[in-house]
Amino acid sequence: MVKEFSVDQLHVCIYESKFELGKAAADFAEEQINTAIKTRGQAVIILATGASQFEFLDEITRRNLDWSKVVAFHLDEYVGMSENHPASFRRYLKERIFDKTGIEEYYLINGDGEDVEQECKRLENIFNRFQIDIAFVGIGENGHLAFNDPPASFDEEAKFKIVNLDETSRLQQLGEGWFNSIEEVPDQAITMTIPAILSSNAIACIVPDERKEEAVKNTLTKEVSPLCPASVLRKHPQAVLYLDRAAASLVSELLENESR
Repeated sequence: MVKEFSVDQLHVCIYESKFELGKAAADFAEEQINTAIKTRGQAVIILATGASQFEFLDEITRRNLDWSKVVAFHLDEYVGMSENHPASFRRYLKERIFDKTGIEEYYLINGDGEDVEQECKRLENIFNRFQIDIAFVGIGENGHLAFNDPPASFDEEAKFKIVNLDETSRLQQLGEGWFNSIEEVPDQAITMTIPAILSSNAIACIVPDERKEEAVKNTLTKEVSPLCPASVLRKHPQAVLYLDRAAASLVSELLENESR
């Protein structure tokens, strides 16, 4: 580890590389999942997608966990996109974690159904049956959590909602290589809301790469505000932000005097 410190209640850990970051986040995930299974007989998790999660998912799927006792939700899915599309988050999760671990109970967002409003209600009814043990999230280049782009709502009652994606979010998806042109990136998505994410007992926020450096700086140094949705993580009692040196390049020295 390069450095660790806290900002408000958010614990920040900086690692030399995204591979070390992924291993550390997997260590935390393994501990939280095992504790939940031992205490309650199951662990309920929320999964993120995208390029930022590659190293973490590669690592956690190698762990000898009792995956049969894990229940999974995920953060978001595009409206109008087939599960077979290369950019589908359902496809991503099936290929990168469910097929590898054998998790059997998972609740995926169907964004290409006839009634996406009803899909939000369906998911909320299921979500309300569970207490979430740990959420795995990332931070978007515009500071979003899931697809809650700024300005985001911190206090809505809904657990899932339909959102219009802003240009920065759509360009990020293009830049990560999921689409061939900006015209192919959907305009809307179903996303888990911020209050739903914050209801998790623990949160592991996994953020590698230099392209996230500005969003990380805003998350840690500006006031907690809907203008930087990820800043709300500073109010969660058990959230850990995992950064590599590149993602932390604008904050590591700035926050050195606040280290604990």
